[in-house]
Amino acid sequence: MRKSIKRLLLAAVVLLASEVARAQQMVTDSVLTLQQCLDIGIKNNLQVRQTEAQMEASRIYWQQARENLLPTINGSIDHSLSEGRSLNPFTNGYLNQSITSANYNLSGGLVLSSGLTLQNSIRQTALAYQAGQMDFEQAKNDLTLKLITAYLQVLSSEDQLTQANTQELTTQKQEERTELLNKDGAVPPSQLYDLRGQLANDQIGVISAQNTLTVARLDLLQIMNVNYRKDIRFQRQAIDASPTVYNQTADDVYNISFNNFALIKAGILRRQSAEKNVAVAKGYLLPTLSLSGGLSTNYSSAAQRSLFVDSAVVPTNQFIQTPSGRQSVYTVQQNYANQNISYGDQFRSNYSTVVSLGLNIPILNYFQNRNKIKLAKIDLQTQRYNEQTNQVQLRVNVDQAFANMTAAYDRYQLLVKQVDAYTESYRIAEIRFDAGAITSVDFIIVKGNLDRAKVSLINARYDYLVRTKILDYYQGKLSLQ
Repeated sequence: MRKSIKRLLLAAVVLLASEVARAQQMVTDSVLTLQQCLDIGIKNNLQVRQTEAQMEASRIYWQQARENLLPTINGSIDHSLSEGRSLNPFTNGYLNQSITSANYNLSGGLVLSSGLTLQNSIRQTALAYQAGQMDFEQAKNDLTLKLITAYLQVLSSEDQLTQANTQELTTQKQEERTELLNKDGAVPPSQLYDLRGQLANDQIGVISAQNTLTVARLDLLQIMNVNYRKDIRFQRQAIDASPTVYNQTADDVYNISFNNFALIKAGILRRQSAEKNVAVAKGYLLPTLSLSGGLSTNYSSAAQRSLFVDSAVVPTNQFIQTPSGRQSVYTVQQNYANQNISYGDQFRSNYSTVVSLGLNIPILNYFQNRNKIKLAKIDLQTQRYNEQTNQVQLRVNVDQAFANMTAAYDRYQLLVKQVDAYTESYRIAEIRFDAGAITSVDFIIVKGNLDRAKVSLINARYDYLVRTKILDYYQGKLSLQ
């Protein structure tokens, strides 16, 4: 038996250690996927955990409302010790002695009818619990959007750093080639110094891009509530493909959002819960019919056998033989009547039961019940306002998000054309610069135009992706696919 218990404990320890190691491995992986970031963030985010706790509290309220339909059963035990002159609970007379007494009670009750307050309370708390589930879902969606946005910002910063390194490498090659030509006297020294100045400018750009990437990683890890480490990297997903046009209209997005957005669902459920709360308040004006019963027994050290003895009925001249000798019947009965009753005999003999049917009719209670109805109606109106506000705000947010997405896509398309044009311009300028047909200043201007266009294209590309994710967020289908 002990060996079996030890084996079970060992298996439990191994399983727990593997789970802890898996959780730690998820955080300590050198390359994190987006899904891992979402899992870690939702697990660690305190606001999400707080919303989950509030949802659990709503579930307990709902559970309690259902359990209020069950009967109540209560028991009580009361032991007391009295010294001096005290009341004998059995004879209601006073005794000047120590008395030990006890009372045992078991009672129960069941509400048969209460104006449907219990049933409406169940419906009201059930709807409030569903609203809490929507709040929890909304909190996770909000965090998911923040994580995806921060994740895309990290990837955008990585692309910008790559572009900065490419710009530096291109300028460095031109500077090295110009330095050789300058030694041969083929180009004026000003061209060399112009390129060295441009190289320094590109190196500063690399430092700036590296710092931007560090800040982006720090922001993402802070949202995940994970300590910053330089060795953590983030896996590139399918977003490396060129962005495509969003295939839904603003009306399509709003209609889907109206049916799927957790905040809208929560508002509808809270309004329905408030409606049931009005019904609960109205039920307090109706009578309550209840059934109750009880079982009790008691004990007292002062309890004695009670036996009616009348000398006229039992003559004193009749005798019987007892262990202590020949005694009269009257004397024997008197001695029996003066004996204390044992605890067991009292516990078994003193049972009493009661069953009652009660009707409670509210007539005047400081107008509390009517004021409860008024407050419930005010709360209902407030929830209706909140529901309408959420719906109006959703329409505004969707229209604004769709307009931003459209503008971002148009900007991205124009920048693609601009990069293509500047790429061809740079190719021609590089040939002419190598042939000595243009100065270093002209070449640096053309190169600067291309570099800025490429950086702007990177920003536009990720800006468009973020705008599409915001629209997906309103429709409840966030992903990077």
